[in-house]
Amino acid sequence: MSILIRQSQIILPDGETLLGDVYVQYGKIAAIAPTLNPDDLSADDQPLEIIEATGLTLMAGVIDPQVHFREPGLEHKEDLRSASHACAKGGVTSFLEMPNTRPLTITQAALDDKLSRAASKCVVNYGFFIGATAEILPDLLTANPTCGIKIFMGSMHGALLVDQEEILDRIFSQGDRLIAVHAEDQARIAQRRIEFADSKIPAKHSLIQDNQAALNATQLAVKLSKKYQRRLHILHMSTGEEAEFLRQDKPAWVTAEVTPQHLLMNISAYDKIGSLAQMNPPLRSPRDQEILWQALLDGVIDFIATDHAPHTLAEKGLAGSEDAQINQTEKSSKDTVFLEPANVPSGMPGVETSLPLMLTEAMKGRCTVHQVSQWMSRNVAKAYKIANKGEIRIGWDADLVLVDLNNYKPVRNEDLLTKCGWSSFAGWELTGWAVTTIVGGQVVFANGKVNPDVRGQALQFG
Repeated sequence: MSILIRQSQIILPDGETLLGDVYVQYGKIAAIAPTLNPDDLSADDQPLEIIEATGLTLMAGVIDPQVHFREPGLEHKEDLRSASHACAKGGVTSFLEMPNTRPLTITQAALDDKLSRAASKCVVNYGFFIGATAEILPDLLTANPTCGIKIFMGSMHGALLVDQEEILDRIFSQGDRLIAVHAEDQARIAQRRIEFADSKIPAKHSLIQDNQAALNATQLAVKLSKKYQRRLHILHMSTGEEAEFLRQDKPAWVTAEVTPQHLLMNISAYDKIGSLAQMNPPLRSPRDQEILWQALLDGVIDFIATDHAPHTLAEKGLAGSEDAQINQTEKSSKDTVFLEPANVPSGMPGVETSLPLMLTEAMKGRCTVHQVSQWMSRNVAKAYKIANKGEIRIGWDADLVLVDLNNYKPVRNEDLLTKCGWSSFAGWELTGWAVTTIVGGQVVFANGKVNPDVRGQALQFG
């Protein structure tokens, strides 16, 4: 099947926009022009699907570089099929998934198992991290294909927690593959957990895992990266202190990301949605939000990830309703009871809302659509050396999303495809929703429905 996308606003590289047509053939972008004649495109004898896209904007598909899709072992929260369907609906055409599944992704065998599962059920492209442990297993350096090594410096327990500088130093000193860190100081967190044990403040989680805990770990990771000139990526940066530190001391081989929730939510969210606002690292102050935004606009922070990390409503401590699809924004405090944040797991879903959240900010004038495309596609592909993705160029992979920047509608839990069935952004009015998503030249989402027969491909990393 070939595809002709007609008369969309095409977000081209280098800040250019073209009102025109894009022709897709054999999974690649074959032509870009102000107009293309369908009669001139049928020589390959493939059926030609024409997508009339007047009034829509065509962007490179989103590459989400940090997700937790829970398979294997935790499929009651999410699985690769449900999560990839949610990706397609959200305009996410590729994802990079984290190793804290059951079993942990710390061996070639576990990585191969994930790749096999994804090949059988993912409707978008996929890649997986290999997890570091204190044992420093040999597969950490040899497992392939993988986008990099994930280190949990804090906010973790069990084998994946690596919080001793001596062990971290050994990991940084061996090999040359990218290291991505969850940067929080576990020792400080443990101490503050004791200090705040009796606190009933809704924002307790943010006080325990405070700004200093994040800064300590980020500074340590950068120190080790500089020592060995080792490629480092700082995941879900959350504090103004980290951003200002990187502004002063960011080697060329270091990158950083931020989540939409850290840009758009702050500690006041605990009062509104309780434990549905809890994540690691936690939400911060309005001041942190402003500094993070400026760092993103200035290029100190390189791109955006969701840290999609779903849990069931029951696990999140939501009580008082039998309806698993409860819209927390429509329930009064009499109907909804949130358990203390310390009793529930951290994390929230995000792949279905990340692109409209950021495009809504673009429509407000906070940034541009081109910047959103850079932060959510091009810069991610560049950082992880994913060839021929992240931009709309002739010869590149046809991973594309058509969005409507003129149609505002609310986030509704009942519309979500993520298995957990809720969003921390429920009730927010957003624009830039995906109308059509294309993966490898195949329409995977259109007319509000996912095509379950499409299959993505395993990503390759340079």
